[in-house]
Amino acid sequence: MRIAVMQSHPATDGLAAALGQLERAAEQAAEQGADILVTPEMYLTGYNIGSAGVQAAAETIDGPMLAQVSAIAKQFSIAIVTGFPERADEGNVYNSAAFVDPQGHLLACYRKTHLYGDVDQTQFSAGAELCKPIAFKGWLIGLAICYDIEFPEVSRNLAASGVELILTPTANMIPYDSVATRLVPARAQENTVYVVYANYVGSEPPFDYCGLSCICAPDGEDIARAGRSNEIIFGNISKQTLTETRQSMTYLTDIRPDLYDAKHLTENDDE
Repeated sequence: MRIAVMQSHPATDGLAAALGQLERAAEQAAEQGADILVTPEMYLTGYNIGSAGVQAAAETIDGPMLAQVSAIAKQFSIAIVTGFPERADEGNVYNSAAFVDPQGHLLACYRKTHLYGDVDQTQFSAGAELCKPIAFKGWLIGLAICYDIEFPEVSRNLAASGVELILTPTANMIPYDSVATRLVPARAQENTVYVVYANYVGSEPPFDYCGLSCICAPDGEDIARAGRSNEIIFGNISKQTLTETRQSMTYLTDIRPDLYDAKHLTENDDE
């Protein structure tokens, strides 16, 4: 399967411009044989747009934003993973990523579970569960969003559920290059999964985004790595490579769940 990652500036010129850029990227990705196009976090509206902006832009999953994404996916016969502010039935707004298949059908909508700082906590509610595996073209796929991938428990739980490929829209900013260059490859290697990381470049004051989008193999090596400008990167993923890597790197079969469990740090932990 072939993956395309769209690294771009945030959508500061509005939804129509974002959709136009997405359409051009989908066309280019399809021409290059990609099966899936992944965009950055909250791509359709921009990420750091403030709570009032999020409330004004938020839509349900059957709203016009995703309908237009579905039309683009169907037009170019390519799956699209993109971010948007999702308004739930109860009224809460989530930082969400939608997976739309090449026929324009919504296969999954994941809500970011780990909220980063004031920018997330003032704009969104936290999702209540990790992504369930998504079956697509013989692969089991999981979604994570930005800060999620920085917690090893997220990717480990996805891998334990059978996920082979983690797609991660993000809005990672300077000076946190090490997330893209160190943590993302580590998440791939320690779980022997493919990890895709789609970031912004440019600015949404006060944030300056660091780019460095990547497609990492299950041994942690880069298949493709972007720089710090607008571009689309491509990478092929292989079941044979996945199988061979898991035969030589046996982290998933050698873990000892009887010895450890994820816990919150408490005041007593240092005593």
